[in-house]
Amino acid sequence: MTTALDANVDAHSKLNLEKRYEQVRQYSEHLVHCLSPEDCALQAAPFVSPVKWHLAHTTWFFETFLLIASQSAYQPYNEQYQYLFNSYYNGVGEQFARPKRHLLSRPSFKEVIKYRQHVDQQMIHFLQHANNEQCQLIELGLNHEQQHQELLLMDLKFNFFQNPLYPQYGLALDAPSQLIHHEGFEEFSGGLFEIGHHGQSFCFDNETPKHQTYLNSFQLSRSLVTNAEYLAFIEDGGYQQSMLWLSDGWAWLNAEAVQHPLYWVKQSGEWYEYSLQGLKPLNLKQAVSHISFYEAHAFAQWKGFRLPSEAEWEVAAQQSLYGPHQTSLSHMIDHNWQWTQSAYQPYPGFKTPKGAVGEYNGKFMCNQMVLKGGCDLTPKGHSRITYRNFFYPQDRWPKNGIRLAKDVSE
Repeated sequence: MTTALDANVDAHSKLNLEKRYEQVRQYSEHLVHCLSPEDCALQAAPFVSPVKWHLAHTTWFFETFLLIASQSAYQPYNEQYQYLFNSYYNGVGEQFARPKRHLLSRPSFKEVIKYRQHVDQQMIHFLQHANNEQCQLIELGLNHEQQHQELLLMDLKFNFFQNPLYPQYGLALDAPSQLIHHEGFEEFSGGLFEIGHHGQSFCFDNETPKHQTYLNSFQLSRSLVTNAEYLAFIEDGGYQQSMLWLSDGWAWLNAEAVQHPLYWVKQSGEWYEYSLQGLKPLNLKQAVSHISFYEAHAFAQWKGFRLPSEAEWEVAAQQSLYGPHQTSLSHMIDHNWQWTQSAYQPYPGFKTPKGAVGEYNGKFMCNQMVLKGGCDLTPKGHSRITYRNFFYPQDRWPKNGIRLAKDVSE
């Protein structure tokens, strides 16, 4: 990771970091103020977590990697929290089993908020004397919390969806803007390009190092795939045509009896879609979302195209957002995370950071696929074109969508 803080960490930089710390931490609690303690304890599947756990885990991160690690006199708020709220950091110690997080009725929601307040008070004082390395770790912790703010909402949506009442979240999030739809594909010339993060602004370690990659000329669809387009795939028997599917995808489809996107519901012959605002008639003009990699790949095959590589996506985004020529690509970093055909692997020259924080990204570089962009649940300012999100190919609970690609000769 890198930050804009220099070795001396001047007072102005610390003040900005303190303000940012308060803003990020307060936003997490803002997201949950409309929820009941019962809402915050739900865990409908092993791959999601209760809201309460997200609030505690992000606090555990600051307490463990900064307060405990750097201050010998600091006494943990509760020694048991080191075990209960450790997610996957084996270098720190054992973890409470992820599938059983819903069993943690204690500590209560109120006690978790007290835990957050205690750590925040300690962190604001700690920040006044933090050195450069510690400030970088604080910045990592804030970006980590922003990731969990998005995960919190996606997990809550999955948990609520299990309820036949189709509950509404209650907080007025920014509604997705109307989808801008441009027909056709944008062409990009091939050549040698640089991708990956470089510079002084923050990035996660998996975005580095910046490196060169060669691309053939390619085309990227100007718009995200819509619900109407995906409905046509369903109505044409896309879920019954084995030739469209990867072998693992076909096995997954049949094992899970998947026949449509995760949050689509058919009632009295009409399609509806569940969102955090409740069950609504399916908006055919909106981007299709909550699609697995397997479904995205099969849809691309059905259309006669493919998914972009992460390098193609990033180069197109560079030229679209920062290039001298205006392109017609819409919604590159909002609406939905976009599946790529690229496996999540280390960039050439990548080195895992030392210590427990080295477990943050590097050890997951196996059996997952890269997604690019962001979605409407991503905290503002958290997205960037070098960002490498990653999920397993069967994952549908994240807000994932589809952008198509093809070779220039097609």
